Amino acid sequence: MPRPHGTPCWLDLGVNDVATSSAFFTQLFGWTLEDQAPQPGHYALIRSGDALVGGFMDMGGHTDPDGAPIPSAVHLYLAVDDIDAAYAKALALGGTGVIAPSDADALGRFAWLLDPTGATIQLWQAGSLEGFDTPGTAGTPVWYELMTQDYDAAVAFYRDAFGFDIVPMAGAEEGDMRYATNGAGDGASSGICDASSFLPTEVGSFWRVYFAVDDCDAAAGRARELGGTVVDGPFDSPFGRLATVASPEGAQFQIIDQSRRVA
Repeated sequence: MPRPHGTPCWLDLGVNDVATSSAFFTQLFGWTLEDQAPQPGHYALIRSGDALVGGFMDMGGHTDPDGAPIPSAVHLYLAVDDIDAAYAKALALGGTGVIAPSDADALGRFAWLLDPTGATIQLWQAGSLEGFDTPGTAGTPVWYELMTQDYDAAVAFYRDAFGFDIVPMAGAEEGDMRYATNGAGDGASSGICDASSFLPTEVGSFWRVYFAVDDCDAAAGRARELGGTVVDGPFDSPFGRLATVASPEGAQFQIIDQSRRVA
């Protein structure tokens, strides 16, 4: 069954140095990469055990709308029922088009855009590929959140463009670090965080993905051994022990041990 409209359904890890990044991520998470020849750009499917995690894509030589190289990053896709209608609606509500709706063979259709706060977001209309698996096991994605410099604009955009059910987090009041989820409680699919009070403006707005690990401290140490950087943490939270990590090419992501929750 296709994923509900407006919920995370897929991710692509776009890299510029295939050898360096593939070595880092496969050794850190135990991923395997299945080359999808004859697909161009060294596109591979990422698996963690039997779970389908996303795609691994060579972005070398690709540029953004301004002609600058596209940095290595984890790109998140939202499921949409009708990608042409969703893309047009997003542009009408202040989004900026990057890649118009396009076919990915029989797998489905995709599009890329920038939201009004400057964050990149991808859209996916499922064909034969519905999306990633989310068993919650080590190496698989478990949470997705937008870190935005303009919280009010982001909330309005994702609500109106993709039907987000905006539920403010208890205790996250005006003047504090505001946070809302798409849906309530265990039914929440993603979050929107007001990052303007603690992230420099020049960092911009961006979506980030959390991957489960069995031991956050050990995984952070392993990331360093493999040439990555621990940007923040590890530290405890009500959701688990977590850290922000960057690959040797600078692609940032979160790691979290959800078994270690602190009230």
